[in-house]
Order: sequence, then structure tokens, then C-alpha cells
Amino acid sequence: MKKIATLAGGCFWCMIKPYTAYDGVEKVVVGYCGGDKENPTYEEVVRGNTGHYESFQVYFDDEKITYRDILNIFWKNIDPFDDGGQFVDRGNQYRTAIFYSDDEQKIEAENSKKDLEEKYGKKVCTEIIKLENFYEAEDKHQNYHIKNEGHYNMYYKRSGRYNFVKSYWDRNNIDREKLKSRLTDIQFEVTQNDMTEVPFENEYNTNFEKGIYVDIVDGKPLFSSTDKFESGCGWPAFSRPIIDTNVMERVDYSLGMQRVEVRSLNANSHLGHVFEDGPEELGGMRYCINSASVRFVPFDEMDKEGYSDYKKYVK
Repeated sequence: MKKIATLAGGCFWCMIKPYTAYDGVEKVVVGYCGGDKENPTYEEVVRGNTGHYESFQVYFDDEKITYRDILNIFWKNIDPFDDGGQFVDRGNQYRTAIFYSDDEQKIEAENSKKDLEEKYGKKVCTEIIKLENFYEAEDKHQNYHIKNEGHYNMYYKRSGRYNFVKSYWDRNNIDREKLKSRLTDIQFEVTQNDMTEVPFENEYNTNFEKGIYVDIVDGKPLFSSTDKFESGCGWPAFSRPIIDTNVMERVDYSLGMQRVEVRSLNANSHLGHVFEDGPEELGGMRYCINSASVRFVPFDEMDKEGYSDYKKYVK
């Protein structure tokens, strides 16, 4: 069923790209929510006098991506503990909020917020508000990350959002000492410190056995052997994830480059990077994944290990 999620995560330019990689997301539209003035302009809203939030709407097919998935992506791209705005953007117009359109969305939002507070032991300042109106922003603000890529990348990197996401969500959601005791050194460095293993000298580069690759941290299925191909890059390469919502993509500015990082959505493990130079017949994408970030489960052992439901993804 086609549905709409309405959210506010600070500067709306920064909240579109995180959703564009997921199957089931049909479009993302930015606009203004929660104020009294009809059809406000961007200039009016940014002054903070209209009561509106810079917001966005995600149009999605809930048979492919759930509302809870949408919320999980939302949390990992904002600072929900800030009640005065988001990062460099201060003021009521930049506060975070979830606008629900029905009781089902309201309950899901409340449960999701409660889970976050219990996990981190901190008050989540993101408001949960009944949706009364949504006014689409001017065309120049739609898909800003595409229309003004250079300015978007500079703003995103310097606004404080990028550093917060990397330092907080990618570092503070696990017991690092406990995890370090059960992973090998290379597995820990890759998944938790974003290290890249040596090309060609890693466990799964030349493995084309039938099966699936799961997150080394929590066992969540990430890739299928069906989508693995020889790329010559020295690391395992896949044309797509086994399920889109099991991974997330994020701009990575490390090492003086701009790349797209791939992380597991559930455990937040660093997996590798994705590039647009894969085989055209496979969709054109190359998910370049560190062997140390995954564990291979052979097809014949999938039932025993509890992955029977994923056998349909292995041909």
C-alpha cells in the first residue's frame, strides 16, 4: 500500500539523500509543517516567525519498506537529543518532529521514541505531532543535493551533522569492549573504526560458493552469493544488498575524498563503499565490501543457522 511519512529533521536539504537508496521509497518532497500561515515561503519560514518546521514527506510502498524502517533511518541521521534545532541551524523551524497521519503511525512513532530513550537513557526531544498541513517548498529546494551538489556537500560536511552522525551513531550504540572481546582485531577495526582491509588478501574475495553473507556483529543477512561478481578490485563485490533496508548509505568525506559509505542499518557496522561502476547488466552498482565485516553462511547450512527465509534470495 502506498503511504506517506512526514518528518522534520532540521535543514530539509540534508534529509532527502538518506532515503534515496531504498527500494520502496518512491519520492521525497521537502516543505513546511506545523505553522499557521498558509503557503509560507522559504524566506518566511527560515526567519522562525511562522511556526513551521522545515519538513519532508517520504512516499513509500509499505510492502517493500515499513514505516518503522523509515523511522529507523530518520533517527540515525539527526540528533534527537537537541531541543533547540539541529547542529549549526538553530531555532524552532529546525527542531525535529514526527508528524503522524493516523493512530497507527502515532503508536509506531511513540514506541520508536520510547525504545530510543530506553536504549540511551536520555530524553528524546523529537516531538510527535498530529499532521494538520504540509506545504511543498519551492522547486529550487526539491532534490537540492542533486541540483546544487557542491553547496550541499560543503554544507552537510560543515554543518556539524556529518561529524555527529559519525561520532555518535557509529560509535556509541554498542558496548565496544564486549564486542572487541569476541571479534578478531581486523573485524573490530573494520566494523567499528571504519578501517579497510588489504585487497586480494582477505577471506571472501575469491569465494563464489552458494550462500549468504551476514553481518559479523549481529548476524543480519546483508548479501547473497547470487549477486556477487568478480570485479577485480580485490574485495568481495555485490550488485545489490539482499534486502535494501538491511543496509544504509552515507556520504563519506574521509581520506580527502567523497565516497558513499555502506553500513548495516541494524548493527551500524561499517561494511565498505558503493560505486556506480558495476556491470550494467546487473544494475550498474558495485558494493565493495570488506570480508572482515561479514560472515559467510553456506546454502546447505542456512536452515540449521536459522536463515531458511532467506534461501529464496539464493539461486
